Amino acid sequence: QLQLVESGGGLVQPGGSLRVSCAASGFSLDYYAIGWFRQAPGKEREGVSCISPSDGSTFYADSVKGRFTISRDNAKNTVYLQMNSLKPEDTGVYYCAAIFDDRCSGHGSDQYDTWGQGTQVTVSS
Repeated sequence: QLQLVESGGGLVQPGGSLRVSCAASGFSLDYYAIGWFRQAPGKEREGVSCISPSDGSTFYADSVKGRFTISRDNAKNTVYLQMNSLKPEDTGVYYCAAIFDDRCSGHGSDQYDTWGQGTQVTVSS
């Protein structure tokens, strides 16, 4: 059984930092691309970042480039999203998702097979 569990969300002030984690079980990150998505109140779910299993290449949405960093620790079977210089518009539920592919780019959210339960990130003063 494939399972993803997000953690690390919380309340942070604008300009602050937060790191969310995505722990995988039942499969290895060696073979699955992992994407981070978020959904703000009243908004559609959007892709934030992803990382490929083959070479570790990454993708970032324009809205988070230069502020967010995705990384993985294959030994721990965990993917992280480091979020810096947070803005109120970063608020939302953050989800991680897995797809059996050696590249993470070019995939929409509807193509990911396994999803975590999400973790709430709130950026507010």
